[in-house]
Parts: sequence; structure tokens; C-alpha cells
Amino acid sequence: MKLSETEEKLMDLIWMHEKVFMKDLIDHHPDPKPAKSTIATLLKRMQQKGFVGYNLFGNSRQYYALISKADYFSNRLGNMVKNYFDDSALKFASFFTSTRKMSYEELEKLRNIIDLEMKQKKDD
Repeated sequence: MKLSETEEKLMDLIWMHEKVFMKDLIDHHPDPKPAKSTIATLLKRMQQKGFVGYNLFGNSRQYYALISKADYFSNRLGNMVKNYFDDSALKFASFFTSTRKMSYEELEKLRNIIDLEMKQKKDD
């Protein structure tokens, strides 16, 4: 399941602070600050989607992520590769490296990452 852009921004705050009350979410949200009811609605939708849980402390809820940021974006990227690049990481990598105008140094670092991955695959 996917988060909306607004939900992703709120989720970023939750990932950043790990456990957070609604007041903290509003305080840390960039201006213009959303209404408390807007945050409550977003949190409810995110709970229904299985992204956010909470602990009760009296009448207050402390929210936390049920999925890590790395897992969420890995899934999103995987879906993008599947839907737009015929499920080919090679086509995605080719598109990415040719359209990002990467510097020589960045391409060299990328090659080092690939070389390390290749070595690990070979050793497996």
C-alpha cells in the first residue's frame, strides 16, 4: 500500500522522531502548520493502511511507525521498477545514470558499490 504525499511528509516526522505525540507532530511540521483535525485524519488513515500504531497514555496517543523508512521506500522503488522499467533493474539503472547527469566521482562511487555487490554475489 502507498501513502499520499501529505501522509509521507507526516510519516517522515514519525520516522525522524520514532515515537511522537500529535502535539509534537504539529510543532515539528513546517509552516504553515496544519490543523489538529487534519493531522488526526491523516493519522487515522495511516493506521488503517497499517503504517502507524500508537500507545495510549491517558487521553494522549503516542504514535510510532509500523514499517521502517527503508522498507517503505524499497517497496515503492520495487513497484516503480516493475511498473515503468519492465521489472528490470538494469533498465532502471541505465535510465537513472543517463538522466541524472551524475558527476564522474558519483559514477565512480556507484561503480565501487556495484563491484562490491558483484564480489559478494560471486562469493555466495
